[in-house]
Amino acid sequence: MESSHGSSFSSLNSYIQALAQTPARFARRAGSVSTSYEEMSRVKARSGSDMQRTLRWYDLVGFGIGGMVGAGVFVTTGRASRVCAGPSVIISYAIAGLCALLSAFCYTEFAVDMPVAGGAFSYLRVTFGEFAAFLTGANLIMDYVMSNAAVARSFTAYLGSAIGISTSKWRVVVHVLPDGFNEIDIFAVLVVLAITLIICYSTRESSVVNMVLTALHILFIGFVILMGFWKGDWKNFTEPADPKNPSGFFPFGAPGVFNGAAMVYLSYIGYDAVSTLAEEVHNPVKDIPIGVSGSVIIVTVLYCLMSASMSMLLPYDMIDADAPFSAAFRGKSDGWKWVSNVIGIGASFGILTSLLVAMLGQARYMCVIGRSNVVPAWFARVHPKTSTPVNASAFLGIFTAAIALFTDLNVLLNLVSIGTLFVFYMVANAVVYRRYVAIGTTNPWPTLAFLCSFSLTSILFTLIWHFMPQGKGKAFMLGACAVIAIAIIQLFHCLVPQARKPEFWGVPLMPWIPCVSIFLNIFLLGSLGGPSYVRFVFFSALAVLVYVLYSVHASFDAEAEGSFGQKNGGILKESGESYQDPSFKV
Repeated sequence: MESSHGSSFSSLNSYIQALAQTPARFARRAGSVSTSYEEMSRVKARSGSDMQRTLRWYDLVGFGIGGMVGAGVFVTTGRASRVCAGPSVIISYAIAGLCALLSAFCYTEFAVDMPVAGGAFSYLRVTFGEFAAFLTGANLIMDYVMSNAAVARSFTAYLGSAIGISTSKWRVVVHVLPDGFNEIDIFAVLVVLAITLIICYSTRESSVVNMVLTALHILFIGFVILMGFWKGDWKNFTEPADPKNPSGFFPFGAPGVFNGAAMVYLSYIGYDAVSTLAEEVHNPVKDIPIGVSGSVIIVTVLYCLMSASMSMLLPYDMIDADAPFSAAFRGKSDGWKWVSNVIGIGASFGILTSLLVAMLGQARYMCVIGRSNVVPAWFARVHPKTSTPVNASAFLGIFTAAIALFTDLNVLLNLVSIGTLFVFYMVANAVVYRRYVAIGTTNPWPTLAFLCSFSLTSILFTLIWHFMPQGKGKAFMLGACAVIAIAIIQLFHCLVPQARKPEFWGVPLMPWIPCVSIFLNIFLLGSLGGPSYVRFVFFSALAVLVYVLYSVHASFDAEAEGSFGQKNGGILKESGESYQDPSFKV
């Protein structure tokens, strides 16, 4: 083992020798796990200065609402109602909100027990090891960057629509570039760079900006809801415009409600970014559960009211799937077209808040990945004056701006979501594993066997749901899968004892709630299109290549220096007592 830090990269000869040892180093480091104590002490110290604990529960609620309620709800509501659920899209949003809340519980348990900025990366690193954490973290950051670039470009489209300026006037067409990459959007770049400056300057000031924008956005949403109830008609809840179409509140039955829930669930993505702010929360035990769960509950109520308002405005078979609210008011009598412009302005505020929260999250993910030495430690630095990860924020901000400059919105939208859903799935598995396995003292195989068998059953259910034709055979197969899944959970619950109890806050009804989250994320992953999987495979392969050529060697050098513990709890065991930050209050 090398004795000096960075010895694998000290010379070309050293690097070649390190590459020759890649299989052995990979076997040693890929499954190496950290502990809560390490993540909150030695690993955290690699950033130099500390992030200041200035955020309260209301800041987290604001960030959660701002992160979730973007422009997407103005699109997904119409599509889910027209294609899947009809007026019962209200129930679809309630079901999706409940599922998002259950998934948020998994994040909350980790964030309270280990309030660091790494979010899912840190949670997976203390459960499934370095390689799993790096693979999911790399995909998540790429998801963030591409979705943020898409959001920035959609801002120009919504704002232009609201003030009556065509998108073509905002963008410059460069004919020598291929289609999809030839519309230069300078305004989107300026928006990204402005937000980058804000998040570099101060997290506290970022919260203030988010609070103002979120309050304005909610006012616009409230206006839309009130206008819908005022101008709408209660009969639209049960009567379609065309009598030949199915009628009633549930025109497509229970399958339509659940298909709608799967479609609108993506509108809840954003609460996970709040967990990356745990290191900057004044009182994690109190503030994080209120902030994460409270924001999901508030957003669920807003979404249900918005969908009810839209269902009153028009019969479901007349709703515009792409712009339901704007189109509904444009179709009203003269004098109401201005409402569609108001909707565009409100959506623009939502875009800015979701972009701000997502860029805060991506920078903190990159910062903690830098702390773990699997990417250059330069990314881990926290500026002593601003107490923010300036290097990670600036790098990812510039990267996002570069993509937003060239890449068309439709190209980007086909490539997002899969990394986020995959991380949600992994975190739900990790919270079960952490409860039932004490590293170094508990046999992990019963828990791993349970997680694998339940995931396989969920995959089978998803394949049957999406590809098997309707009929009694499909209903029987789905019922059989459901019974098997419930039996697997109950057997595990009865036969395998929990190895640890959360000291401060834990997911209730273990392991049922995480299993619902596991199933939901597998179900949603099954509904994504082929381009998403191509992107996932490509960036996963790229992440593996980076890990093999750089990360495993940098991590091995850090272990040689004494920065990390050895593989699979060989030296480190999960302590029964959690490390307490001096500012960590109960």
